[in-house]
Amino acid sequence: MVNGDFSELVAFITVAREKSFTRAAAQLGISQSAMSHTIRSLETRLGVRLLVRTTRSVAPTEEGMRLIEAVAPRLEEINNELAALRELKNKPSGLIRITTAEHAFNTAIWPRLQVFLQDYPDIRIEINVNYGMTDIVAQRFHAGVRLGDEVEKDMVAVRIGSDLRIAVIGSPDYFARHPPPQSPQDLSNHTCINLQLPTLDSCMVWEFEKNGDSLKTHVEGQWTFNMGSHVLQAAVAGCGLAYLPADMAKEEIASGRLISVLEDWCQPYSGYHLYYPTSRQSSPAFKLLVDCLRYRN
Repeated sequence: MVNGDFSELVAFITVAREKSFTRAAAQLGISQSAMSHTIRSLETRLGVRLLVRTTRSVAPTEEGMRLIEAVAPRLEEINNELAALRELKNKPSGLIRITTAEHAFNTAIWPRLQVFLQDYPDIRIEINVNYGMTDIVAQRFHAGVRLGDEVEKDMVAVRIGSDLRIAVIGSPDYFARHPPPQSPQDLSNHTCINLQLPTLDSCMVWEFEKNGDSLKTHVEGQWTFNMGSHVLQAAVAGCGLAYLPADMAKEEIASGRLISVLEDWCQPYSGYHLYYPTSRQSSPAFKLLVDCLRYRN
């Protein structure tokens, strides 16, 4: 049918099934005269008569039956697919891509999302772990995770973790060979383990604060890693001092495998936030994920 209208086919099939213009018009929510006009228009366009009208009933012609047999199943398939799409619109499903640092993943994301996905089997999560300041729009991520004071102003930021505290830590074996530092300035006399930041192509600066005084220092040592877990491992092995989130090393500190120093210089700082563009049209799946990760005291 050239330049045809699916509504004409729907009208024709409805009349044929109901065997009544009146009932078909009521079912489709149009007037009986509009229904008659639609059927005449379809018959004129096709050049054949599709319905036989009597005072008692309406029945399809041979050509009409052929059209019904050919088109009705296909229209039903189309309606089923459209209904499925409408259902999918409100069904939590699809892929969500998140970029995050290792510690944030281990403490704020994994414990919640591994349980969350069990309830939503149609949602898929892709995690990219790195320490770079990723442009989530350019890299086509749905969201990223950063410390609260690092989130750009044009992004929506949702807190997903409590405030954090850094710890400077070393092993008992290391401190048996080196006296513990009393101030950040003393770190120049120590072997320190560096964490490489890929975006800046440099190592993390160790930041401290005490009584309103802030201090930043670059440290040196034999080892540089790009993963915090490797820094922790090296610290336990006595390779030098490490600068890591305190809760990342809490088990090692509690067991005595690591000793925390400069605690009066290590003040709390803003915790992790999930961030995403303000213009993003959130899917049902993404909204559920944000609510799952949202930090609650």
